[in-house]
Amino acid sequence: MASTYLTRTTGTSTLNTKCTFSGWYKRGILGTYQHIFSVGTSSGAQFRARFRDTDVFQVYSYIAGQGEIQYITNRVFRDTSAWQHILISIDCTQSASNRVKIYVNGIEETSFDGTTQAEITSMDVLDSNTFQIGRRAETGGDYFDGSISHFHFIDGTAYDASAFGETDATTGEWKIKTSPSVTYGNNGFFVLKDGNSVTDQSGNSNNFTVGGGTLTKTEDCPSNVFATFNPLIPIRGTPTYQSGNTYFRSDYSNWDSALSTIGATSGKWYFEAKWGGQDNLMIGCVDIDKDPEFLSAQGTYGYVGYRGICYFGETSNARVIGNNNSNLYTSLTTFASGDIIGCAIDLDNREMFVHKNGTYTNSGNPTTRANPYDMSTSINQGGTVLMGVSSRSGYGVEVNFGNGYFSSTAVSSAGTNASGIGIFEYDVPTGYTALSTKGLNL
Repeated sequence: MASTYLTRTTGTSTLNTKCTFSGWYKRGILGTYQHIFSVGTSSGAQFRARFRDTDVFQVYSYIAGQGEIQYITNRVFRDTSAWQHILISIDCTQSASNRVKIYVNGIEETSFDGTTQAEITSMDVLDSNTFQIGRRAETGGDYFDGSISHFHFIDGTAYDASAFGETDATTGEWKIKTSPSVTYGNNGFFVLKDGNSVTDQSGNSNNFTVGGGTLTKTEDCPSNVFATFNPLIPIRGTPTYQSGNTYFRSDYSNWDSALSTIGATSGKWYFEAKWGGQDNLMIGCVDIDKDPEFLSAQGTYGYVGYRGICYFGETSNARVIGNNNSNLYTSLTTFASGDIIGCAIDLDNREMFVHKNGTYTNSGNPTTRANPYDMSTSINQGGTVLMGVSSRSGYGVEVNFGNGYFSSTAVSSAGTNASGIGIFEYDVPTGYTALSTKGLNL
């Protein structure tokens, strides 16, 4: 949603002293002001919730004639690997210190760097005003970068987090209630239930309009978290991450890498990358138990083949590099701009298979295990492995870990996938699946 937002004009509230905002968010770019939602285009009547440029979370409201509400958390929100549930509950009939409550993954937030608890007696800003999801309505900027799912607004009731989520009895993790039993009120709505629907699912027909572009329906959701690139892993230069961290571009003249937010120690995994220029692309994986330096500094060499194993589709000498920069296989199929490269990683047998636009190189077959690239010298048995790519000199890579898109472009014709997890351009080999939470639990 980097330049996309949702908008509608509200009506008259059922009860403007109580309300609840509930949504699930997965962050992308960090370190900038980003609004998850806001209400009001006038400086005299506004309400907003946002991540600040320091990655703390802020709830702010100003209503002329009443005053301000402000809460700024001490905690920072820099986890780009998981969905988080944020709920804001407001009850103006309570004492000033209890009027606003913020819950993160079911736990009430109590530590704040700055608070203003004014005697606001009603949330008049919510009546007949502009409500926008994904940017600041007042200025038309500060777009949210990442994904939003299951956004609820409740008019007339102050719910706590248990109305929209619950603790999983097995894992102890906070999980979503996909169809909560709540009363929405006149202005209430429920959008983005399936990731991209702006049609109100509450029964009120309070539908939204898409502005600034089109919505991308990713398979990545609170019920099944998919891997993306991890921007918190140090690199040499100042790379660009976009599209919910599924796009990476290095600005460094030497090699830099982008690695997955999710790792695995066993199993069979498949992902795809679309190359954006020349032949400066490596695709493969890294064993971070074998070489943890890669996560802290990347040392002298910043590419996947030096710290793990990768297929380097260089025009002049396409090869597989691994085991601390050794050429393990040479004279292989080259890559060109626009190619879609599929990578099948078998951690159980420590084998890698790579295809170019659906045709496996070296006559490989991951289903039958014919002609693999041996990873045994580069990846330890049972090591924690991250998937990734390497690039240099300003060239970009779009990755599809199964979310069904290359940046904002959907796969043109999805291949077969027996696991049923994720959407890919080409066939997922039998026995392989997407790197996601459901994939890890197969």
